[in-house]
Amino acid sequence: MDFETIKQSVVAFIEAHRAWAPLVTGVIAFCESLAVLSLLVPATFILLAIGALIGSSDLPLWPMVIGAGIGAGLGDWVSYEVGRYFKEDVKRIWPMSRHPEMTLKAEGFIRRWGSGAVAIGRFIGPARAVVPLVAGSFGVNRLPFQIANWLSAFVWAFVMLAPGAGLFAWFKH
Repeated sequence: MDFETIKQSVVAFIEAHRAWAPLVTGVIAFCESLAVLSLLVPATFILLAIGALIGSSDLPLWPMVIGAGIGAGLGDWVSYEVGRYFKEDVKRIWPMSRHPEMTLKAEGFIRRWGSGAVAIGRFIGPARAVVPLVAGSFGVNRLPFQIANWLSAFVWAFVMLAPGAGLFAWFKH
């Protein structure tokens, strides 16, 4: 199954089962934010398509943003806890073991920005799922991590969904 087929299937499911739309959006955002899994799921394209679906139908924006924000926050939280558990061994796990330069860049990014790296990294494609994992293994304190995680999760969810929703609404008028 290719990315386009997956995207179309998810959007069709949401159209057919609107009550489940915020939960489905949350699961997709979780997959996008979870270390390793984010490499396998074309979540960014799906979320953008969901934004367009919001704008072209009567799906409400805010429940979708809340669902995506919760999913993204939980994905980063799990990645962070995996990093805290495995510590330095994270570097031996795929894909980190295959791309040690990615880990070094993430460590430097965290060293420079602290927990703010989590908020900034959420908006940088490949860093989105790696930074929380490395933040956990690097020993970033939980409270600053969680503050940056949850605030940026909801901002990111809005940024992913609102442009499509607004653009289609604008064209409808």
